[in-house]
Amino acid sequence: MFKDYYKILNVSERITQQELKRAFKKQVLKWHPDQNSGRDTTIQMQEINEAYLILKDAEARERYNKEYQRFKKSQEYNQDLSYNKESHNTENANNAEDTFFVNDEVLNEWIKNAQRQSIDLAKKTIEEMRVLLNVGVKAFFHKLLSLAITGFIIGGILLLISKGCN
Repeated sequence: MFKDYYKILNVSERITQQELKRAFKKQVLKWHPDQNSGRDTTIQMQEINEAYLILKDAEARERYNKEYQRFKKSQEYNQDLSYNKESHNTENANNAEDTFFVNDEVLNEWIKNAQRQSIDLAKKTIEEMRVLLNVGVKAFFHKLLSLAITGFIIGGILLLISKGCN
């Protein structure tokens, strides 16, 4: 199955490395779980990381671009064969990605490796969020307890002062 990494990162294939990095960060922020409470964005984050891992590496990107050009030509060819209104909808575009396979075996291995790395990154992100949440909850209750103790101490002092004045 072929993935359009340029579409995933919402960039053109002529993007520079610096622009690629900015686009990656933009997509990460857009799909980060903190920005999407109540939605599971794991798959989007994995695809964003996978796309970036392939496109940021010059050799992998060069190999990917060759397959990408082949993919675009196959899409054009398929559209020429069966040109109608239905061939332009998103569902058929996804089907084109599902039926197109990468011929470059080295690139296939790199893509599999990028997929594994992106899954690991997503798992680490989720675990870090759990840890931060636990730390945040503990810090909140610690602060709350500190405020309560401080309040009791100040209240006790004020009570003693008011009784001493009487």
